[in-house]
Amino acid sequence: MQDTGPAWIILGSAGAERAAGECHDGRVTLRPPRESIPDKPGCYQFLDDRGRVLYVGKARSLRQRLSSYFQDPRNLHPRTAQMVAAADRVEWVVTSTEVEALVLEHSLVQSFQPRYNVRLKDDKSYPWLAVTMSSEWPRPLVTRGSRRRGTRYFGPFGHVRSLRQTLDLLLPVFPVRTCSDAKLARHERSGRPCLLYDIERCSGPCIGAVTPEEYAQHLDGILRFFSGEIEPMFTSLESQMREASARRDFERAARLRDGIVAMRQAAESQELVLGDTHDLDVVGVTTDDLQVGVAVFHVRHGRIVGRTSSVADLVESVDEAGLMAKVLRDLYGDPAAQLPPVVLVGVLPEEASIVEEWLTERRGGPVAIRVPKRGQKRRLIEMAERNASEDRGRDRLRRAADHNVRSQALLELQQALGLERPPFRIECYDMSHLQGTSYVGSMVVFEDGVPVKSAYRHFTVKSVAGNDDFAAMAEVLRRRLRRWDESPATPGRGRGFAAPADLLLIDGGKGQLGVVVDALEEFGLIERTEVASLAKRFEEIYLPNRSDPVRLARGSESLFLLQRIRDEAHRFAITFHRSTRGKSMTMGLLEGIPGLGPSRQERLLDRFGTVQAVRGLTRGQLGEEAWLPASVADSLFDRLHPPVSPRVDRDAPGAADSSHG
Repeated sequence: MQDTGPAWIILGSAGAERAAGECHDGRVTLRPPRESIPDKPGCYQFLDDRGRVLYVGKARSLRQRLSSYFQDPRNLHPRTAQMVAAADRVEWVVTSTEVEALVLEHSLVQSFQPRYNVRLKDDKSYPWLAVTMSSEWPRPLVTRGSRRRGTRYFGPFGHVRSLRQTLDLLLPVFPVRTCSDAKLARHERSGRPCLLYDIERCSGPCIGAVTPEEYAQHLDGILRFFSGEIEPMFTSLESQMREASARRDFERAARLRDGIVAMRQAAESQELVLGDTHDLDVVGVTTDDLQVGVAVFHVRHGRIVGRTSSVADLVESVDEAGLMAKVLRDLYGDPAAQLPPVVLVGVLPEEASIVEEWLTERRGGPVAIRVPKRGQKRRLIEMAERNASEDRGRDRLRRAADHNVRSQALLELQQALGLERPPFRIECYDMSHLQGTSYVGSMVVFEDGVPVKSAYRHFTVKSVAGNDDFAAMAEVLRRRLRRWDESPATPGRGRGFAAPADLLLIDGGKGQLGVVVDALEEFGLIERTEVASLAKRFEEIYLPNRSDPVRLARGSESLFLLQRIRDEAHRFAITFHRSTRGKSMTMGLLEGIPGLGPSRQERLLDRFGTVQAVRGLTRGQLGEEAWLPASVADSLFDRLHPPVSPRVDRDAPGAADSSHG
């Protein structure tokens, strides 16, 4: 990928009308000459005066696309004009091909989540069936959230209960393990299976009761079922049942019969929509002036095996084809996304050939984007679009009250604290310790009144000895402010430190506020953000250069928001402190053993899980660990099994009687 600079442009209120200024150190003031923008494919980013990415776009020609923004704002779409007015500069990166520009655009949008980009986000976390293919004994499990490489996913499913019931019905037929890796290792060491083996819902890989080949067959049955290959499986099982009956193996025939019944019950949760074996995704998109709704049906072997719905704010001006391109980019940009050979849509995406080429590269095989005009596939598109419209309507009703309340809270804060603007990004800090030990700090981030958990950060205080909250807070703030001017335009940097805050909130009183002000002055940032501290006792807010605290009205939305942020910072700090303290206490039992340094301590706990599990091992079992020298194993065993002082039996002959002199 070719990089041009980046090139920087200052956009002022007259930036679209005035002539280009002088260029110094790669920086161009106001509007650049048209010929200075590369006539090549690439990505561009608009940033505000605090370095936050407002919008990310791609273009076949950067020169033509960027020039379209530098015109009379009255000729732009209102949302586009608003974005340009909020921008301070733009930078671009040239790519070799349009496909590379599409890939880079997706990466930047996922990294920075610009507020003026359409970003699909589920209003809830859908359950998936995950199969850990990279494990020695793969297992199926129900999961949510981010997906990992080396794991095969099926879904998403609308209801987690039906997914669990389906899996329970399949386990007697295909008895794969469902236990965790730690539990599997524990039973491997003990040589005894768990209850699931006794009730024939697991084939017992922990005790060697099943060969890898047999286990692979069980796992293949699970994979084929959730892939939609149901009818061929019924045919195979019925054939095996008849063969077992002909051999008078009635017990096996009965098990196969019960398995077929269970599979038919499980198959009822999958809707048959096509009478063929096609694998495809059906993408329905609907929009109005404010929102876009997306519903996706995942069809495998003619059955809907999963469905997804998403709703996003329509914060950029885009036509139907451009919107479909952005939808497909977000749907299939995830590295773990499973791509079918055919994607059905209601309208072809913008630059459809480029999108198809990108999807083909991601799948490793041909992918076709089709717009059905009639028949069952057209009815599937219409059904998906109806689902998208209904989801968008429900989301509008649910969010209307919530959005109004958050806007009211931020406006109240602006007025009460005398801020220049409503605080879009609020960072709150809190400290936690136990009598001056295990000092930790927390940073939580709220944007537009909503927590951004990916931007939360923990701090382990390193330079403070004893009970000194002020010094600990100062260390945490210096470590954060050192990264304040770090460019948020660096791909993959994340959002934790890259974006400056509009308001720094501290849990404490005047003393803590003074520490924050001193730290900001040390880094020359006192003019770039607002600062406040929230005292717990009377819920008073202290501000710099103001002797009297601000008291927000009881029951006001602004006070509730600040309390929520403060409590979240406290919870986050306490949780991390408990985990740190527990780890230090655990590691303390292993300290001072000759030859057992930090690396071996961590390996020991990774191998056996807890110190209690290590204590349950015999001296011989410890000695069997090849990486643990015999002398270290003996010392470890002696540490965990101290000699017990003999108890004097008072009734024994010759025992001393302490009641007599």
